[in-house]
Amino acid sequence: MNILVTGAAGQLGQACCRALADRGHRVMPTDHPAQAGVGLIPLDITDSDAVMDTVRRLRPDKILHCAAWTDVDAAERKENVPKVWAVNADGTRNLALAARNVGAALLYISTDYVFGDSATRPHRPEDRDFCPLNVYGQAKLAGEEHVRSLLKHHYIVRTSWVFGPGGKSFVRTMLRLGNTSDSVRVIDDQVGTPTYAPDLARLLTDLLETDRWGVYHATNEGGYVSWCDFAREIFRQSGSSTCVIPVSTAEYGLSAARRPLNSRLDKACLPANGFMPLPDWRDALGRYLRENMNLQGLE
Repeated sequence: MNILVTGAAGQLGQACCRALADRGHRVMPTDHPAQAGVGLIPLDITDSDAVMDTVRRLRPDKILHCAAWTDVDAAERKENVPKVWAVNADGTRNLALAARNVGAALLYISTDYVFGDSATRPHRPEDRDFCPLNVYGQAKLAGEEHVRSLLKHHYIVRTSWVFGPGGKSFVRTMLRLGNTSDSVRVIDDQVGTPTYAPDLARLLTDLLETDRWGVYHATNEGGYVSWCDFAREIFRQSGSSTCVIPVSTAEYGLSAARRPLNSRLDKACLPANGFMPLPDWRDALGRYLRENMNLQGLE
């Protein structure tokens, strides 16, 4: 299959390009011109003409849309709000229109942040009680709505707490703090599940090899944990003696963006549709640490 990947220079995009190539697919990796290095096709997804022209020229069978504005706190700044909407909402609409024009399917990466805190159980793919608490979640939800309204053949995959080689992540932040601090304050009332980018990339490849359209939730297995639990496991597996001090979201009080306390995603749709769930997040963390211990001193 010919698969165009947006955001190919990013953490998830890189993992997806590797997973797709390993399966023998022809990968057409794209990214913003400012990020597009050797081997990447320059594409600004906010430029509707450029998107249409590029997709017409490359004629992919499917598009894997990983590009996004992901800095949740920076998205709240007044000067950044139009940029966030241009990338996460309008850019997604541009890709959906271009996909429809050439008869391609599109897989859109979405987020647990499209939900608020009204649910007292894990969010299911079919839930429609959307109430995003921040600009990032609002714009990603708008992207979902564009995909649903413009394309019959699409997949929407919501995930959470992604970490992996390259780019910023909670794991890298904790490893850096663990090298410089005896203790760290970590939020204990936001609950979800970590997701390892290479594991998610494998699942996305599985999905793209089928025509099982729809909305899916995908994170690693291993149950639901708080950021505090996650931090403790990072330090345990990395051999750090850093003490984790649990604090509530209200006590922490440093984030510009509101975040949901309930980031739990129900993933029963994966085995129900014949897809292999992702491994336990603790196993994924161990693999990440073994392969990337040299990153511990980096920001």
